[in-house]
Amino acid sequence: MKKMIATALLAAVSGPAMAQTAPAPAAAPAVTYIHAGALLDRPGQAPRGNSTIIVRDGKIVEVRDGFVPPEGGAKLVALNDKFVLPGLIDLHVHLIGIGGDPLRARLTALNTEGADDVLYGAGNAKATLNAGFTTVRDLGGEPRSIRALRDAVDRGDVVGPTIVNAGTAISVTGGHGDPLNGLAEPFAHAVKETVENTCDGPSDCVRATRRQIGLGAQVIKITATGGVLSNVSGGLGRAFTPEEMKAIVDTAHNLGRKVAAHSHAAEGTKAALAAGVDSIEHGSFIDDEAIAAFKKTGAYLVPTEIAPVAAVAQARAGALPPATIPKAEAAAAAMQESHRRAYKAGVKFAFGTDSGVSKHGDNAQEFALLVEKVGMTPADAIRSATVAAAEVLGQGNVIGTIEPGKQADIIAVDASPLSDVRQLERVRFVMRKGAVAKPLAD
Repeated sequence: MKKMIATALLAAVSGPAMAQTAPAPAAAPAVTYIHAGALLDRPGQAPRGNSTIIVRDGKIVEVRDGFVPPEGGAKLVALNDKFVLPGLIDLHVHLIGIGGDPLRARLTALNTEGADDVLYGAGNAKATLNAGFTTVRDLGGEPRSIRALRDAVDRGDVVGPTIVNAGTAISVTGGHGDPLNGLAEPFAHAVKETVENTCDGPSDCVRATRRQIGLGAQVIKITATGGVLSNVSGGLGRAFTPEEMKAIVDTAHNLGRKVAAHSHAAEGTKAALAAGVDSIEHGSFIDDEAIAAFKKTGAYLVPTEIAPVAAVAQARAGALPPATIPKAEAAAAAMQESHRRAYKAGVKFAFGTDSGVSKHGDNAQEFALLVEKVGMTPADAIRSATVAAAEVLGQGNVIGTIEPGKQADIIAVDASPLSDVRQLERVRFVMRKGAVAKPLAD
């Protein structure tokens, strides 16, 4: 009897509610047809002629020859006279960084909050996406702020590229990345208790690595050597011991994170490669042993050619502290020859700019430097910012080419960048995850 009453009550209560909360019919998939006058669907291979890319719910479902009429209800993006290629990837940016204005960074460092950083970063993110970069790897910013910006972009609240974030770079005490460098004692004392990214000794470096991952880092960055913009005069030599580097790399890899090593001096680069890092950032001084280590490990070099050019200009204009000037000039003088030798020797290159040192939105100026200074072909330079960069991120099955099943990250320029790589400095159309971020009319 009790069971019958309970059943009746349940029916009386739940019947109308169930009717009210019945699932709505599934929305029809969003479909876009893109007509491309020329299509570099797989950088490194020859481009196709007139083509149609069919995008359904943010994914590429088909690439067909010719201009295929769109199906009923589909949108058409007419890029009939444009050169179309995959969205570009920049593996080294600082969206919450100084944006080419180091003086601003130093004047506001003591009177801004994380919220200021996020909003400043949102503007940088929009400029980066408008320049054709649909994915970036952010290699250094306050971890909570860059995580918030990353998630806001993913939700669609902020316009920007997909962000793979490193949080704060892991540094030795007094090394490049130690936030106490150059601070007067009263400020240093106040900041010291909040420092989470410095470490000394292997066990402490395990702690620092785990802490950055706990704060949301999707990749780990270490400063294997001194840095140009550090307000210390310690030079560009190796910072970590080999044991400390190995502790960081092993901890990161065990927790499913890749490791990028900021490195200038050859000794730092060789030690980082021996420890198992996945990429070397900058690599200003590279000798034959370092080249051999690159080829043995298969690690990538992310050259950031534009960074020393910008840093030298800023230093000579008085916008950087005096300690940075000799380091900027030394790195700029050595980098070109080092990278040219590495490229000729078959070291694998992937695209990165260190934007934040240079201005956000100017990322594509790196391509001309790769061609003119390093000796790359335009095809190789483009491949470094698509196929190779996707591989560094471990996302070769998601981005980097225009193929069925991949994310619809697509850009267009007026003419072939295979003939004039500077065409990439004037991106006319941007689509990210199937949504038009920069219409052709803009």
